[in-house]
Amino acid sequence: MSGEDPQERPEQIRNIINGLERYNPQAAEVLEAYLQQQCEEKFCDGNANRALLKLYQLNPDRIKDEVITNILVKAMTQFPSPGFDLCLHLLSPSHSNPGPNSASDLSEAVSKLRALNLQLEGAQYAPFWATLDSDDIYADLTTDIAGFEEMIRLRIAQLLSQAYREVQTSVLEGWLGLDGEEEVKKFVVETCGWKMAEEGIVQIPKNADNEAKKTEIREDVTIDMFSRVIKRSWEDSA
Repeated sequence: MSGEDPQERPEQIRNIINGLERYNPQAAEVLEAYLQQQCEEKFCDGNANRALLKLYQLNPDRIKDEVITNILVKAMTQFPSPGFDLCLHLLSPSHSNPGPNSASDLSEAVSKLRALNLQLEGAQYAPFWATLDSDDIYADLTTDIAGFEEMIRLRIAQLLSQAYREVQTSVLEGWLGLDGEEEVKKFVVETCGWKMAEEGIVQIPKNADNEAKKTEIREDVTIDMFSRVIKRSWEDSA
């Protein structure tokens, strides 16, 4: 499922983001309601959400702080992708760059979400969960996003399956933000369909991304190529 153009997008939203209605201030209410649907039904429409941010950019009087943070959190769940940064570029400098003259509440929230997103984009999964648990404000910022932590875990698991065939349970515990081997086992077996092996090893099924492939490198060098190099070397020395 695409986080930019999801199949759940209704015709009304399609007409707004693909036509002149995307510049109609009244369309903000429709897009806000659609964002609420995304938060409840666990899908993301990045194009529609950025259209809403663009309307806020053109009509600052319509800005709703909670809507902006919800859009950023939804974009975060699509990592790794440029979606989060694209949203930031549609915010005013006072919101995206916290400072003495910034709008304190929203700018602080944006700053905290940016820190979380950077950790996900940098594959710093254990620090991400530690940061998420370090301040109650993160719970407030993500509370409207149904299944936020589960979506992050599933995305991390998907990325891990592209790179690994075996992972230590203790390592997965930190990467997935789970508490104890039993929680890890339940998630990887029931949700991911992976297998638990002996000695705390989780086995990830072979797929097109994590399978070792033989690479054959051939370099076709002809006598003519050597002769040109030798000739050039002789001419330079002469």
